[in-house]
Amino acid sequence: MMDEDGLHYVQYHSSKESTYLAAIRQLISNDLSEPYSIYVYRYFLYQWGDLCFLALDKQENILGVVISKLEPHRGGPIRGYIAMLAVKQEHRGKGIATRLVRMALDIMIERDAEEIALETEVTNTAAMKLYERLGFLRSKRLHRYYLNGNSAYRFVLFVKESAFTSRLGYEDDEEEADKNQPEPPPSA
Repeated sequence: MMDEDGLHYVQYHSSKESTYLAAIRQLISNDLSEPYSIYVYRYFLYQWGDLCFLALDKQENILGVVISKLEPHRGGPIRGYIAMLAVKQEHRGKGIATRLVRMALDIMIERDAEEIALETEVTNTAAMKLYERLGFLRSKRLHRYYLNGNSAYRFVLFVKESAFTSRLGYEDDEEEADKNQPEPPPSA
């Protein structure tokens, strides 16, 4: 998929590991505060490589990447998770991050994600604005979440109403909720 700026977006495939992995690691290590080992990348890319998308220029250089996963969350809803998102500094503000995240969201939703979560540093206002524009809600503040001592916000996108209402403790089924109501007194 080539866009008007000559960028194209591709889904990661393990056959391209030797081509892309070092560049993905370099981009993410330049932009994110966490020092991820090769094993963290492989954990995501080996199991959920099809949920990873890359923005490439005409010379096949990586300008942006999103790495995600999708699995049941603690026996509850099917949760998508955006683990890492990075765009080269000189290419920010061009919609690359938005497009990458939307691609990941689309495939997670297509695969029945009920909610999608992520964390971002409280100082990363550009990322917070991006996620809020895409419909994510701030769920909680995580004090000193990152190794650098910075706090994070957890963001959640509720894809299905059932995920949202179960978080609030609401019943999904009105009949089930009615069963829990006391019977009205008999009329006189």
